[in-house]
Amino acid sequence: MTPVRSLARAMLSGIFVISGARNFANPGRLVPAAKPVTDRVTPWLERAHPRIPTETETLIQANGAVQVGAGLMLATGRFSRPAALVLAGTLIPVTLAGHPFWRNDDPATKHNNQIHFLKNLGLFGGLLLAAADTEGKPGLRWRAGHRIGHSRRSVRRAVRTARREARIAVRSAATARRLPG
Repeated sequence: MTPVRSLARAMLSGIFVISGARNFANPGRLVPAAKPVTDRVTPWLERAHPRIPTETETLIQANGAVQVGAGLMLATGRFSRPAALVLAGTLIPVTLAGHPFWRNDDPATKHNNQIHFLKNLGLFGGLLLAAADTEGKPGLRWRAGHRIGHSRRSVRRAVRTARREARIAVRSAATARRLPG
């Protein structure tokens, strides 16, 4: 991994590690803002599995723990692409709950929430770039296409060789028939 990639991933993940740890340790301060979002998510969680916790504080703590873990994975370069996708996923409910500028009547609060919403949108874009980054190596799509092309060429070569050997066998059989005995 290049130094620029390492530094960029550490810088991108820093906010998630710090805020995730803070939210895990003190989820109570976020409950009023998160409650509307968790109330909408709770029926889906209950349908998915009845033992999944649905309390707002617990969901905030779970989100914080995931952010810390995925942030550390992104920063260290371990499973960085999946970690970036996970962080992007955790950013969606955080942004919707924490910065609903469309609900604010006060111009100063609305402006502040718009700025933070756009900041989170920028972080989301950076995470998508990190998730797509193959570190200069060919991506899965290219490798699959390359492998398919290689296989096609191998099959064509095998067909040509088989035809050539069949022509040689036919000539040999014709020559053998002409020989006396």
